[in-house]
Amino acid sequence: MEQFVEFAGNHPGLFLALGIVLGLLVWSFLGDQLSGIKPLLPPQATLLINHENAIVLDVREDKEYAQGHILNSVHIPLSMLSDKIGRLEKYRNRPIIASCMSGNRSGRACSMLKKNGFEKVHNLKGGIIAWQNANLPLTKAKN
Repeated sequence: MEQFVEFAGNHPGLFLALGIVLGLLVWSFLGDQLSGIKPLLPPQATLLINHENAIVLDVREDKEYAQGHILNSVHIPLSMLSDKIGRLEKYRNRPIIASCMSGNRSGRACSMLKKNGFEKVHNLKGGIIAWQNANLPLTKAKN
């Protein structure tokens, strides 16, 4: 223990960096749980879609969406979500799974939904990339 204290005293920058990295790790693991947003892996998302009638909200831009999306997903680009959130009102009592390419934009969409009173909000962890890596289908048909 004495050596640890001496090391920390001799290298405060490294000790501070270690503290920041550990803090970020804890935040990344607990952040979603504290916010009430539940991350879902693709297999969990398919169960929610098939058994609880969940809605998939795709927040990618038009061009990305046209390249392939989850069947029956509702498409509202993140940049337009605050203006068009009313389109989701009819789904308020159903689980909503937000998706994007990698899971980052959909996380912001989940936060917007929670702030607007939606309770059953989930983020597709890894986004469409994870969906494809799980060998789940995409469609190019217009919904």
